[in-house]
Order: sequence, then C-alpha cells, then structure tokens
Amino acid sequence: MKLFYAPGACSLSPHIILHESGLKHTIAKTNLKDKTFDDGGDYKQKNPHGYVPALELDDGTILTEGPAIVQYIADKVPEKQLAPAAGSLDRAKMQGWLNFVSTELHKGFSPLFNAAMPEEAKKLFREKLLQRFEVLDRHFGKNQYLMGDHFTLPDAYLFTVLNWTKPTNIDIAQFKNLTAYHVRMGARPTVQAAMKAEGLIK
Repeated sequence: MKLFYAPGACSLSPHIILHESGLKHTIAKTNLKDKTFDDGGDYKQKNPHGYVPALELDDGTILTEGPAIVQYIADKVPEKQLAPAAGSLDRAKMQGWLNFVSTELHKGFSPLFNAAMPEEAKKLFREKLLQRFEVLDRHFGKNQYLMGDHFTLPDAYLFTVLNWTKPTNIDIAQFKNLTAYHVRMGARPTVQAAMKAEGLIK
C-alpha cells in the first residue's frame, strides 16, 4: 500500500493508523498547491480531487477520504482492535466520532487556512471550534480516548486536527483535559513515527 500525503495535513491520520496496524506500506509526498509529487509527477492522475489523503492498494485501486481509508486499514488487522467489529453498535458510535471530527472540526479549520477569508469571519469559526472543544474537554474528563479507555481510529484524526490550533492561533490551554489528551496522543510511538516520517518532528 502507498499513502499519498502532505506533511501535517489530514493525511497524518491514516499515516498514524498505518503505523498502528503494522501493515507494510510506503508514503509519497504531494504538493497540494500545484498537485504534483516531488519528482514532478501529476498527483491528479492518482486522485482527481487533488487533495490528500489517498491510499493506493497493491492492485492499483485508489481509496480516498480519510474516514474510509482508516476503516479499510483497521478491518485488515482486526486483531489490533483499531475499530469495533463492522455492524456493531460500537462501530456506529466510532463512525459518529469520525464524522464529528470531519464535519465539526476539520471543516471548521479550513477557512482559517484561507488567506482570503476576512478576519471577522475567521473569528466566528474560531468561536464555533472552541464550543466543540469544550464538549471534548468534558468528555476527556471521564475518558482516556474518544471511545473510552481504548485507542481507536478517530483518535488519530482528532490528534491531527488539534495540531492545527497552533498555526491558526487557537489557544486550547483552558481545556485541561483536552490538552492532556493531545499530549498523551503525541507521546504514542506510532504517532511519533508518522510525524518523524513526515518531517514534522526530529
């Protein structure tokens, strides 16, 4: 399998999960501005959307969209318990968290990276994100991870988007439980391995 990624982008989530899975994989860095690889190849030939992540399977099939990719990986290694069994209530709950991170957090950050977005509008998006963080802070007052005491797929996704608070000038220090969760996640060996591979840490 080959993961197409951009350093620190949402592709970090499936990158972490690949390390968690132990599955053999390679990674290919992409330039999201001009949709190319480091060698000048056209990324849109692999993924017409032009954004990351995308996962190329050994038979050449291309999977897109982070939540779909991570579930595919998890189901290849059920013994790792990265996701509850398909069709179970807990699987639906986990998918709920994946959707929450995707729609309520990830998409809330997107305008903050847009240089053309007026600062007044960005303020509204930051306020909405802080409301979501408050809910998460309460959750982590009682839980180590999103699904309780066990790491699962949406934790990699949440960690990834929480990393974006720094470049978008969102202070989460007031959320002690959420901050502790972010630190705890960052210390996982698999998270460290993925971030080192992307050049995010030494």
